[in-house]
Amino acid sequence: MLENKLSVARGDTKADLVLKNASVVNVFTETIEQTDVAICEGTIVGLGEYTGKIELNCEGKYVVPGFIDGHIHLESSMLKPIEFAKAVLPHGTTAVITDPHEITNVCGIKGLEYMLKASEDLPLDVYFMLPSCVPSTAFDENGHIIKASDIEEYYLKERVLGLAEVMDYIGAIQGEEDLLHKISYAKLQHRVVDGHAPGIAGKLACAYITAGIESDHECINMEEAREKYSRGQWIMIREGSAAKNLEALMGLFQPPYHQRSMLVTDDKHPYDLLEQGHIDGILRQAIKNGADPCIAIKMATLNAAIYFQLRNTGAIAPGYKADLVILSDLTEIKIEKVIKNGIVVTEGDQTKSVAEPEIAAEILVQIYHSFYCKELCAEDFTLKSSQLPGEAESFRVIQLLKGEIFTKELRVPITDHEPSVSLEKDILKLAVIERHHNTGHIGVGFVNGYGLKKGAIASSVAHDSHNMIAVGTNDADLAAAANCIREMQGGWAIAQDGKIIAKLPLPIAGLMSELDAKTLASKINELLAVARELGVEEGIDPFLTLAFASLPVIPELRLITTGLFDVTAQKLVSVRI
Repeated sequence: MLENKLSVARGDTKADLVLKNASVVNVFTETIEQTDVAICEGTIVGLGEYTGKIELNCEGKYVVPGFIDGHIHLESSMLKPIEFAKAVLPHGTTAVITDPHEITNVCGIKGLEYMLKASEDLPLDVYFMLPSCVPSTAFDENGHIIKASDIEEYYLKERVLGLAEVMDYIGAIQGEEDLLHKISYAKLQHRVVDGHAPGIAGKLACAYITAGIESDHECINMEEAREKYSRGQWIMIREGSAAKNLEALMGLFQPPYHQRSMLVTDDKHPYDLLEQGHIDGILRQAIKNGADPCIAIKMATLNAAIYFQLRNTGAIAPGYKADLVILSDLTEIKIEKVIKNGIVVTEGDQTKSVAEPEIAAEILVQIYHSFYCKELCAEDFTLKSSQLPGEAESFRVIQLLKGEIFTKELRVPITDHEPSVSLEKDILKLAVIERHHNTGHIGVGFVNGYGLKKGAIASSVAHDSHNMIAVGTNDADLAAAANCIREMQGGWAIAQDGKIIAKLPLPIAGLMSELDAKTLASKINELLAVARELGVEEGIDPFLTLAFASLPVIPELRLITTGLFDVTAQKLVSVRI
């Protein structure tokens, strides 16, 4: 095989495919070269003047390496892996690095095995980081606990690249034993360890990095990014559906920062994939904001490949994988064709047919049956006496921030003896219902900034433990929406006057759909329209914003199954103060 490639590289034998007269973005020199690209047996073997069995005239077109998403939770696309691949390939993405901690929080190791199998032999390289924090903190009630010993054997898998984001940054800083074991074992295997430490600075940042954490995707401003970069971390510029940090981090596209920065989405919903694109969408926006196209493309390709130790990937050079994107416009990132392993796999928005991997029945049983909780009634959503100590005159409310997954603690005066819903003040009831072990635990609190005026909205997508979460104007509709999700074995539901007026099943662990991206996006848009009619504010995604309201590793105030949680203080707090 190598002899054949060498023969083509020398010009003695015709290549399988030659891209003629192309404007090639060289990510090593950050320049553009006018040249042919010769491909043999899925590998780039030469740049220069070549002939091929098949030749594509690329005069006036740009050829760039296939894009790499350096950090995504594939489950958050709500698409099963094969449908996700079909959706992102036309956008030039040829590889993603996924952290399957969403599905492992629900289904444990069986969830990891499902994702590994379901992403096998796709025309998209799906690499894995092993989940580090399942649950994300000791306060969470999730489906399964994953210890260090549970994941060690998976480092033998070729597509496993390291340890996923260490979300329990407090545990890492304080030296929690099992977490340090996970980090140390990854290092022993010469693998990378991703980080997740929003707002950590100074000595705490030094301790976190000393633990072995090599990257961060939570920077929201240049001050934070510069400090973490200067302490040796790689910076992931996140621009997803929930958190959008690109504009604030445009300084990273300048030297020296662009050498150790990459582009990621973290969470990307199907309607955003279709309307805005994937990594290509981030590139378009970055270039529009003033980034050099060659540097931006390097950050979307080679940088991720270097960080994740993906040899011979992420560049157009001899010996590199022939994962390429043909563009008709460099600044607009207009994609004409995508080449994977030397074969054209997409033209326009069409992807060639893909066979779905077969998955063992014993895995599917657990994946499709993940709800173990009782039917609910309105009385289940009353505040517990333990959350109402003393005779205080105010109560805590989770304040949502538009375009952010951070929250604030809002203190609201009590006007009617007890904390209560106020449509005038945009204060709604929020509930998180434990669904994995039938504990009967229901955390109840209040939220501001959501905008709902009638009914209730519920979801089984609630990072990262993925218990049911519901927000509403009254307890009866909260119960109706939550019960609908329970009956569907996962999904979204909207209730009004005790009736379900819109719903979307997500039967795969309560997280993913069986539908293709276009159909799913259409269904989602229908539910979004209903939510807007009921008053949910523009700038607040009714479901995506809700999904993060229970995540106890992002400051400031969250709601979990056992009550209000102060992330900074790492403790449960009462509603009434």
